[in-house]
Amino acid sequence: MSEILVVDDEPGIRTLVQEILEEEGYEVRLAENGETARKAMQDKAPDLVLLDIWMPDLDGISLLKEWVSSGQANMPVVMMSGHGTIHTAVEATRLGAFDFLEKPVPYKRLLETVERALRQAPKSPALPDELPGLGNSETVRLLVQKLKHAANSGGAILLSCEPGAGAEACARFLHLPRTPWVVVKDPALLADHPQQLLTEAKGGLLFVPEVGGLTPFQQRGLEMVLARHQDYAVRVVCASSVNLAEKAAQGNYSRDLYNTLARVAVRVPPLREHREDIPVLARQILDQASAKGGQSACSFTDEALQALSAHDWPGNLDELRNVVTSLVVASNGAMIEAKDVQAMLGLPERNQALAMGISLDIPLKEARDAFERVYLNALLQECGWAVSKAAARAGMERTAFYRKLKSLGIELPARND
Repeated sequence: MSEILVVDDEPGIRTLVQEILEEEGYEVRLAENGETARKAMQDKAPDLVLLDIWMPDLDGISLLKEWVSSGQANMPVVMMSGHGTIHTAVEATRLGAFDFLEKPVPYKRLLETVERALRQAPKSPALPDELPGLGNSETVRLLVQKLKHAANSGGAILLSCEPGAGAEACARFLHLPRTPWVVVKDPALLADHPQQLLTEAKGGLLFVPEVGGLTPFQQRGLEMVLARHQDYAVRVVCASSVNLAEKAAQGNYSRDLYNTLARVAVRVPPLREHREDIPVLARQILDQASAKGGQSACSFTDEALQALSAHDWPGNLDELRNVVTSLVVASNGAMIEAKDVQAMLGLPERNQALAMGISLDIPLKEARDAFERVYLNALLQECGWAVSKAAARAGMERTAFYRKLKSLGIELPARND
């Protein structure tokens, strides 16, 4: 049954409208003023809004303008007023209101308008019910429900997860078809061109893969993006593999930015928490790797899948993908058995590389650069971005350390040490 949000500062009218609608089988939420209505809309988008125009804190016309400009008004909004004028009705309709009702609203007119509005409401694209890139276990199904609830909030979404656990798959799940998909591959853009990112992503989704390592300038750029994303109808999804609350408490991260991101946060479980998905995911990766590499068809024995499922996968999906791809290449079309899996997983050096997301199918220089980038970023963050301290711990001269950072494209805050 449809859910209706009734916004009116008069308790008697709210109660009366609620009773009428609930008798007809509708679910009803109440908001006593504009600020309460704003929060109700962020918590969950209703199917219809009955919105009073004259309220003490924020009038209905201003609230409607806000919802329209932020892309939240994707349901019919029916305006109500006890002091209705032709001018007000025209203004509300121009802004996108479905209809205008003058109070006291006749019982029959109220129900007819509600039924007509719900019948003619445009159907917004629904998010899928599955997340195939992560599996279909109960754990993943629960994650899907949390993502859907977060999407209804209208605010930015923070995905908290270990590296390789599937943050991008979750962001793509939240992305609506036929709308822009923009990934912030270079964090410097947040500091230098935040509005350009909003313009590119207008009406779509902006994904920031790792916000935990942003410099202070980049953090300020992201704050600007979050302050204006609703003006561009952009859904912002950020991911973090570090504890932002701890960093903010230690003074190593913007408290304001953390508070904004933490409002709508979803934890993405690591692969070891949904092991039952590993056989399905492994077969999917195997099929993709075989097709991409032109390999002869191969498959896993049941024992091989059990061996994969028993592993802890510190590198999560990225590690699983690298291991299975390597198994496909090594098998040359033969059946992959448990001993093959155990031999692959039994190599500590290989495990360490795969867990860090470093493929063994790339040249040594690229692998070295990848390792150094991870190492130096982590070292700088642990040292509070103090270059002298980090250089000393790395056993390097400060000048050489700077050159290394520049060659790897690692940016520093304006002030270091």
